[in-house]
Amino acid sequence: MNIYLYQNNYNYVFRRVLGKWIIMAKYDSNKKKEILDRMDRIPIWAFPASFIAIIGLGYFFAFFDIADIGFAMPAIAVQFHLTGSESLFVALAVGLIGYIIGSYTIGRLADKHGRLKTLLLTMVLIAIGSFGDALATGIITLSIWRFVTGMGVGADLNLVSTYIGELSPSGKRGRMSVMTFLIGIVGQAITPFVALALVPNFVIGWRLLFVIGGIIAAIAVVVMSQLVESPRWLVENGRYEEAESIVSRMEQFVKMKGIKLKKSATAVMKNVKQKVSLSKNEYRSRLALFVSIWFFWYIGNYGFLGDAATLLSTHSITIANSILFLAVGAIGYPVGALIMLLLADKFERKWLILSCTLIWFAGMALIGSLASSGIIMLGSFLASFSLGLFLQIAYTFTAESYPTKSRASGFALSDGIGHMGGVIGALALPILVMQFGFAFGFVAIGTTGLIAGFLALAGPTASGRSLEQISG
Repeated sequence: MNIYLYQNNYNYVFRRVLGKWIIMAKYDSNKKKEILDRMDRIPIWAFPASFIAIIGLGYFFAFFDIADIGFAMPAIAVQFHLTGSESLFVALAVGLIGYIIGSYTIGRLADKHGRLKTLLLTMVLIAIGSFGDALATGIITLSIWRFVTGMGVGADLNLVSTYIGELSPSGKRGRMSVMTFLIGIVGQAITPFVALALVPNFVIGWRLLFVIGGIIAAIAVVVMSQLVESPRWLVENGRYEEAESIVSRMEQFVKMKGIKLKKSATAVMKNVKQKVSLSKNEYRSRLALFVSIWFFWYIGNYGFLGDAATLLSTHSITIANSILFLAVGAIGYPVGALIMLLLADKFERKWLILSCTLIWFAGMALIGSLASSGIIMLGSFLASFSLGLFLQIAYTFTAESYPTKSRASGFALSDGIGHMGGVIGALALPILVMQFGFAFGFVAIGTTGLIAGFLALAGPTASGRSLEQISG
């Protein structure tokens, strides 16, 4: 009798608990769909324009740092008595190792603890690393601080793309991403001119270059505290009240602008199944694809950015003139970004990416020809123009191809492992130039970029679709 009563009580409690769990699971599912549906009904960027500038400021330093080490390294090598291999190790290998580790480690933190907190963390790391670079006393201390800076830069490029994509409306996600990138790419465009003014003219010119970057990063830490957490991340982590509060603000912003919300997309949302594990077959193949795209792209990207100034200076061109040629060409960065601002959501991402790599190949071929100063500058312009076109649309394409719970981690793995191509490119380009000639080396890194463009054609259809549809 006692056993019978015990079993009945147990079954009763079990049914009550199971019932409550089912009710809560249904509530969570419905609440999630409701909030995501409300977000997808918002047709415009529903935050102040200052948010774009603030997010872009983080990008500004990331690109400033990517460019400054290449221009500072010739002077650092002389003062620290470094060999060519030591210069490459400090300038690129150490920073890239930090980039890869930082992108993945902090990307994982972003998936677990939120986008905004980790964005602030990346700026702190960048500021500390930059001031450390400026105070370096030799190859060991410079390597340590380049590693720290690389961690911050790698994570920042990951998180900005993830963050801006999750806040933007589906029909304008590419445009909003490129808009923040446009602000950031100015950092890469002005760095050669700042370097030209400082590095050849002052003994501590390269140190001042790093100090400027550190100051920018410190300012970014302060202003980024005004941003909001990603509602999509909040929803995925069951923080519905916070997500609703932000989405309500977004809807109110749209109403104040006199713009109508789009029709409900609930029917579409019900058919979307969020797969969150990167170990699933679909995401393993997607991860392999994006790792390959970035691997081949970064071979040429880092070969050009890290080695071009030094290689030109070893071919009867002064350091000042080699920097000048690349500085004039760097005008192409913002020009490319401006054009992509108009194209980002009008054409499918994968075809835009392929077009960018065709321009990249042409730029590398012209630089490799060493035909004249004008041809070198034109090649530099096309290369920079291609980078301005390619980078953010490819970052956006990568981030939106993964589900929200794994978006930062998926981007980090794609971009981080892909950066191994950057290490190879930076080390291989001088060897190729030495063994087979200047033209062969630069055509080779132009070809690897072209391979990345053709690989992108195998990616998902993304333009104009919701994040859940792309990654579902």
